[in-house]
Amino acid sequence: MTETERTTGGPLGRLVGKVKETAGSATGNDELAREGRLQQAQADAAEDATRDAAEARQKEAEAALEEQRAETEQERRRLEAEQAAARREEAAENDRRQAEAAAAERAARERSAAETQRHAGEAAANAAAQTGTTEAARLDAEAARAEREAAALDPEENQR
Repeated sequence: MTETERTTGGPLGRLVGKVKETAGSATGNDELAREGRLQQAQADAAEDATRDAAEARQKEAEAALEEQRAETEQERRRLEAEQAAARREEAAENDRRQAEAAAAERAARERSAAETQRHAGEAAANAAAQTGTTEAARLDAEAARAEREAAALDPEENQR
């Protein structure tokens, strides 16, 4: 085979190489037999290179897919963490609103109780004042009666 000759690759090149090897061996042409063996080896090498290139492309595709899966998983985890943080924030806000509402309700009850207690105190003070006024009137009436009785017993004393 000369340097300018191109050999056919693949299964056809292998077949042509085998024919050349067989023809060279049958005719005693060692150069043709050697050329046939070389063509077969070249066809085998081309098939190996094609297969290796396909395997390399497959491995690259698998690596790219795995990288994409890892990125997707990382993004999924980030989104889950973001959602969990949002849920915690919302729960904290709900707790705060509930605490404020409870505090406002408690303050309203305490104001109402204080107002009720103030009214009760005023009523008790009014009742005590009324009782004091009634007691004073009773004591005045009793003193006046006692003076009338004393005057009736000792009329001379009244004249002085």
